[in-house]
Amino acid sequence: MDPIRIIRSRTVVMPGTNIDTDQIMPARFLTTTTREGLGAHLFADWRYDGAGRPIADFVLNRAEAVGCQVLVAGRNIGCGSSREHAPWGLYDYGFRAVVSTEIADIFKNNSLKNGLLPIVVDERTHGWLVEHPGVEVTIDLEQRTLALPDGRQVEFPVEAFARVCLLNGVDETGYLLSQQDAIRAYEARTGK
Repeated sequence: MDPIRIIRSRTVVMPGTNIDTDQIMPARFLTTTTREGLGAHLFADWRYDGAGRPIADFVLNRAEAVGCQVLVAGRNIGCGSSREHAPWGLYDYGFRAVVSTEIADIFKNNSLKNGLLPIVVDERTHGWLVEHPGVEVTIDLEQRTLALPDGRQVEFPVEAFARVCLLNGVDETGYLLSQQDAIRAYEARTGK
């Protein structure tokens, strides 16, 4: 995972509510244990027709979506099953943050553990973002703020340990491995 400190990006807006993990990453693509290549299958049932051709008017198939790292989604994104492949696909596609008024808990936790920052904002901020697709926003994870082009800054919550991991680009195991010197010193000091 890449460390997250500042994300400056245009937004992609998918305002639908209750976007579940099977819509994000359909079950037929759950045959892999790595995230590589999953971005191609992201929202596959919405993104491609029955013959596998891109559907021109789907937001991720439009030229303006290329390079965007921030997905603005409708209320309750990530509901449904606990499917780690959903944040894997979003990350592999290039997203580094998902913004909504409500993010399902399991999806939120899976995202945090896999380098994808879930951001919950108030209705007013979300409404503005939905009405202005493609605007450039700045996300500062250290300050826990989302800055809009009109100068507004909105604070967002993020669990402290997950924040440390994201800032350092490590998962939980990576964090523990980074503490080996402190663990050895403790064991030497306590005899354990």
